[in-house]
Amino acid sequence: MALQALQSSGVAFRRILSHFPEELSLAFAYGSGVYRQVGPSADQKNAMLDFVFTVDDPVAWHSKNLKKNWNHYSFLKVLGPKIITTVQNDYGAGVYYNPFIMCDGRLIKYGVISTNILIDDLLNWNNLYIAGRLQKPVKIIAMNENIALRSALDKNLRSAVTTAFLMLPESFSEEDLFIEIAGLSYSDKSPEGQFTQLMTLPKTLQRQINHIMDPPGKNRDVEETLLQVAHDPDCGEVVRLGLSAIVRPSSMKQSTKGIFTAVTEREREAETQAEREAGSMHWEPDVGFDPGSPGSRPEPKA
Repeated sequence: MALQALQSSGVAFRRILSHFPEELSLAFAYGSGVYRQVGPSADQKNAMLDFVFTVDDPVAWHSKNLKKNWNHYSFLKVLGPKIITTVQNDYGAGVYYNPFIMCDGRLIKYGVISTNILIDDLLNWNNLYIAGRLQKPVKIIAMNENIALRSALDKNLRSAVTTAFLMLPESFSEEDLFIEIAGLSYSDKSPEGQFTQLMTLPKTLQRQINHIMDPPGKNRDVEETLLQVAHDPDCGEVVRLGLSAIVRPSSMKQSTKGIFTAVTEREREAETQAEREAGSMHWEPDVGFDPGSPGSRPEPKA
């Protein structure tokens, strides 16, 4: 059963997008605020909206966004866009998140990732953080004509299908595969077929499988290890362990980075109120005030 996006969500998302710099190679929304959820407790109207913005030049994009949305950032904003980009690229999964933002009447969270880093993850599954998200239902809001990015998005989905084949039993339903991928009719579970599929997996996943299966001191090459795994009855479990070795560290690092990049709602409200009060204060001289008189001083007025 296909997931249904909320009615009028496209218009609302584009309106939110208008609050940010336009230089985006890809922008998508995901999560419970985008797709209808099952159950009486599902409250789409008040659910946080989750976005990811992909940008070619993070330094330039953050520089413009700081001018437009200074309050969105944590204390790192005082260090400038270059430091923010360094934190984004070099720590965690290559994403910089600004959570708990009120935008156009909705509570949102948005992550910013470099186009090059995303393409590398889509092709090689370096950490499967955003690449993994893009294997699940998402709503594309904007995408430019970057051929390399479009090709990588397609390759990511094909890699997901291949990996699912390796982990599923010989008999499975379409619903056992990722929900957005349909029409699959062939699965070769023979060792030869599994070896062919293993050889098409992203390089990072292949290296993790090799690390798990290669005995200490033997130093076998990846192809030899994958051939062994293809003949192993637990081939699917080995692939699952390889995926876990990629996802777990990147998720932990990204969560740790969130401590430094997040601003609580209370902090943001206090800062906004302080700026509002500072902007509303101005000095006006009383009638008859003489600037040259040392004993005269204006009184503040709101």
